[in-house]
Amino acid sequence: MKSSKIIFSSPWQVEHGDAELPNHDPTAHQVYFRNLYSLVSPGTELACLSGGESWFRFPATPGYVGVGEVLAVGEQVNKVAVGDRALTYGPHAGVYAVDTTNRHTGMCLRLSPSSPRADLVPFTRTASIPFTAIRVSEIELGDWVLVTGLGLIGNFAAQLAQLQGANVIGADVSASRREIASRCGIRHTVDSGDPAWKDAVRELAGKRGVTTLIDATGLSVVIADAVDLVASHGEAVLLGSPRAEYVTDVTKIFNRIHLPGFTRFKGALEWRYPTFRDEFVKHSIERNSEIVMELIADGRLAVEPLYTHRLRPAQAAEAYRGLKEDKDTYIGVVFDWTEE
Repeated sequence: MKSSKIIFSSPWQVEHGDAELPNHDPTAHQVYFRNLYSLVSPGTELACLSGGESWFRFPATPGYVGVGEVLAVGEQVNKVAVGDRALTYGPHAGVYAVDTTNRHTGMCLRLSPSSPRADLVPFTRTASIPFTAIRVSEIELGDWVLVTGLGLIGNFAAQLAQLQGANVIGADVSASRREIASRCGIRHTVDSGDPAWKDAVRELAGKRGVTTLIDATGLSVVIADAVDLVASHGEAVLLGSPRAEYVTDVTKIFNRIHLPGFTRFKGALEWRYPTFRDEFVKHSIERNSEIVMELIADGRLAVEPLYTHRLRPAQAAEAYRGLKEDKDTYIGVVFDWTEE
């Protein structure tokens, strides 16, 4: 079966090429899918498109979340059957194969009649990624939490922390993203481009500071600056992946860990937990994803304000240009493969 796919051919070059399934039946643990909708992850995919990710080799097809319809299954697959729809970690391609045993790309979570609308399902992953920050944190009812960066990942982190019972403050330089966060139910936002933004945070949370900082920017300069707002015995959770070089005197940060108030730094990369359910481990990405889909379906996790564009795959170059150059307008970009 033939279709199309999006290709990053070289740094900042996006093309639209051909996709094709193997001309043989799936192997024992494989599933063949026809893509319906896939979602762009701006941070990771723009890093790949820039040439800044060593693991991403040009030319290659980006993308790692979507919802697809099952075309064929291998003999050892019992998670889905032909005709089912499923959340997958597949690429931006009209047809693709999934190895259901693969740690990083093997997600295959069957949708049910109670699942969210199909084009909303891919947002499950961009909410399950910040779920890790909530899992590793010690957020309790009544705590004050500061989330720096209110893009897709940061917005969902703020919503989840609020569902955990925290008083959440979202910080971003973009007025548009702060407004979207308010529409998603985040009660407090501050302009982190304002020189007095830390005073605004302390006015809300109290002079003691916030109990938890969740950084979704991945910018070391932001982390180093915002950690001043963490209260004694508080925690700083690194959700965004730091990528850019930042030169500073780290003694100040080390002293925050070593001396009173004993700030704890925690990593929250999604792969901290197993991908699939395991009887010996409580948390997994699969379990988190199931919970996220329930929250979306119940309306407790807001998606629509973040869903800014639904484009055809042939418009991929426009999509990535917008995500790079017009970040306030292009936030949640879904590729619609249903006409492929």
